Amino acid sequence: MFIAMFNGWYFFWLILAAGGIVGLYFGLRNASVKVQKGVLFGLLIFGLLLHFLKVYIPPYSVDEARMLRDSWFVNICGANIALFPFFFWSKNDKIKDYMFYIGVLSGLIALFYPQEPIAKTDQLGEQLDIVRFYYHHWMVMAVPLLMVLFGHHKLSYKRILTAPTGLLLLMLFIILNQIFQSELGYIPLRNQEDFFDIGYKNTSYIWGPGTNDAIGDFLALFTPDFFKTVPVGEFAGQTKYWPWFWMIVPVYVLVTPLSFGLSMIFDHKGLSSDLKKLNKSKVTK
Repeated sequence: MFIAMFNGWYFFWLILAAGGIVGLYFGLRNASVKVQKGVLFGLLIFGLLLHFLKVYIPPYSVDEARMLRDSWFVNICGANIALFPFFFWSKNDKIKDYMFYIGVLSGLIALFYPQEPIAKTDQLGEQLDIVRFYYHHWMVMAVPLLMVLFGHHKLSYKRILTAPTGLLLLMLFIILNQIFQSELGYIPLRNQEDFFDIGYKNTSYIWGPGTNDAIGDFLALFTPDFFKTVPVGEFAGQTKYWPWFWMIVPVYVLVTPLSFGLSMIFDHKGLSSDLKKLNKSKVTK
C-alpha cells in the first residue's frame, strides 16, 4: 500500500470511507435510537482508544520521543477525537453543531488531502498507522454526519458561527496541550536561542504558517498585518505571527461560508421560511 495523490490507494480509501457511511446509514436507519446512538458512540470510543493504542505500532513504537509527544492531542482532529465522545451526549445544540461542521469539514479535508500518509517516508513499514489515520479522520466526519442523518440533532443555519468560534476555542485547547508538553519536557515549544522558531508540532497552524507552506500562506492572506509583526521589545517591527490571534480572521472568513454551505443541505427550508416571513413583514408595513 502506497498513498499518493490520485493513485489507486488514494481512491480506494475515499471509496471505502463513503461506502462505510452509506453502509452504516442503511444498516441502522430502521434500528432503534438506542442502537443507533450506541453504535455511533462505540465508533467514537474505539477512536479514542486507538489514539492511545497507536503507541504499539510504528512509527511510535520505535521512537519513544515521538510516542510520548503524539499521545497528546496536538492537532485539530486529535483534539476532536478526545472531545467528541463527551460532546456526543451533550444536549447543547451549539456543541452538536460544532461537532457536525468541524467534524465533517476536517474529515473531508484530511481524506481528500491525506498529507500525513503521503509524507511518510516508510509507508510499507507504517501501514497500520496509515489505516489508523484513515479511521480517525473518517470517524470524526462519519459520526456527526450520521447523527444528523438519523435525526438525533437538527441543524440551524442561524448557528453557523458556532463552527469558527468553536474551532478557535479548540485551538486554545491544543495550545494548552502543547504548553503542558513543553513545560513537562516532551516537546520544545520554541528554540530557546531563536525567538522566531515556531517550534515542533504546528500542524494546526496555531504558531503561524510554515516555511514554503502553500496552505499556511493562503491563510495568511486574510490576516491583518498587525498580527504578523512583533509589537514591542527587542524585536519590534519584525515579522512574527501572533500565536492563535493570527488565525482569528482567516477562520471566520473561510469556515463560516463553508459551514453555511453545509447547513443549506439540511436546513434550506429554514432559510426559505425565514426569507418568506421577512418579505411578508416588509409588504405589510
